[in-house]
Amino acid sequence: MPKNKGKGGKNRKRGKNENEREKRELVFKEDGQEYASVSKMLGNGWVEVTCCEGTKRLAHIRGAFRKKVWITQGDLVLLGLRDYQDSKADVILKYSPDEARMLKSYGELPEHIKINDTQILDESEDELGVEFDIDEI
Repeated sequence: MPKNKGKGGKNRKRGKNENEREKRELVFKEDGQEYASVSKMLGNGWVEVTCCEGTKRLAHIRGAFRKKVWITQGDLVLLGLRDYQDSKADVILKYSPDEARMLKSYGELPEHIKINDTQILDESEDELGVEFDIDEI
């Protein structure tokens, strides 16, 4: 068999650790853009987001983000609004927790927005505060 001469491998393709990457410049919203928080993952590149003004929209994760930038519930994203569909938008950028805190300190985000709030809406019985004694049953 011929000897492999390339510089390959799974770890090389993956790249450097995320924490070692350099800091990027903070991006603010422009006309036709809006800040939003991801409230639900729908699949197939779609997420349900809650905008700062309180409206819920369906947002599409663009192709350059798929499998490169992982978006989860509670993340702060920048949306590109569509002129022809008000209920749908496109995810342009995902903010890191540090960038989201900086945006909030600059006054770009309202106070009611929670940064990286990953609390799932469906609570289990233990979290509902139901108390009982075994002796009473």
